[in-house]
Amino acid sequence: MDLGIAVISYNTRELTARCLAAAYAAIAAAGLDAHVWVVDNASTDGSASHLAAVFPQATLIASDTNLGFAGGNNAALRAMAALDTPPRYLMLLNSDALVERDSLGRMVAFLDANPRVGVAGAQLAYGDGAFQHGAFHFPTLLMAAFDFWPPHNRLIDSHLNGRYPRARYAAGLPFPIDHPLGAALMMRWETFAQVGPLDEGYFMYCEEIDWCFRVKDAGWSIYCVPQARVVHLGGQSARQFREAMYLALWRSRFRLFARHYSPAYRLLVRGIVRAGMAAEARRVRRAQRDGLLDDAEAERRLATYRAVGAL
Repeated sequence: MDLGIAVISYNTRELTARCLAAAYAAIAAAGLDAHVWVVDNASTDGSASHLAAVFPQATLIASDTNLGFAGGNNAALRAMAALDTPPRYLMLLNSDALVERDSLGRMVAFLDANPRVGVAGAQLAYGDGAFQHGAFHFPTLLMAAFDFWPPHNRLIDSHLNGRYPRARYAAGLPFPIDHPLGAALMMRWETFAQVGPLDEGYFMYCEEIDWCFRVKDAGWSIYCVPQARVVHLGGQSARQFREAMYLALWRSRFRLFARHYSPAYRLLVRGIVRAGMAAEARRVRRAQRDGLLDDAEAERRLATYRAVGAL
């Protein structure tokens, strides 16, 4: 098998159906021997039964609990590993990601031609076709500060905030990166066998960054393949629980820092985050005082900021 694709579904029935339709079109266009595993994370919108009926060629894993992004993908990866012959490549594909017809073929061809590249990412676009960054540098202290005190737009879109120049994408040639977004991440099975599954200590966010740290530590390269294009609608599952996901984001970031950064870095980033949470709390109280936020919404946000500051 050329490719095994893992798609996690959580109350995104129609989006997941669109994702699978696009994936199967891309598989057919490239003539790939591929199989799709759909892991439904205890959806309540009828996703599991609907997807099983519409896409019987996919393997559905219906979980009775929400396994999170890492746990859900690992369930699919375990199923791939149980095959007599696992796929040559695996792919994490978000349920809100629509691959273009030639994208999977381009990513597989690139990895075929570059045996020391362990991971490949795609060029992402928003639903309206606008450019979306899909490749990033590993997190830095400056990037953490930008979360709370954003600078001029030119700096937000620069390497100072972990972005690669748009000219690198526009050139159309693959280029080395620290990590792609997990919305469309392809990995060599040999690399996966060496670095192991996603860390399920991350319920959501930062799992792919941790994975890519491990990939690089094991000596593999990571590239973005700009000619492989994927429309990524973004955050369709996460936005269902805004405050909970904000807390999950920072819990995951702190886990990432604990695993891959120095004690000095961790001390400094905690100081930045606590100062940032205090600044956010002041903004919320000002908005509440000015009548721009009702009391219930303000308290939800303040409680979230307090919880993040206490991590």
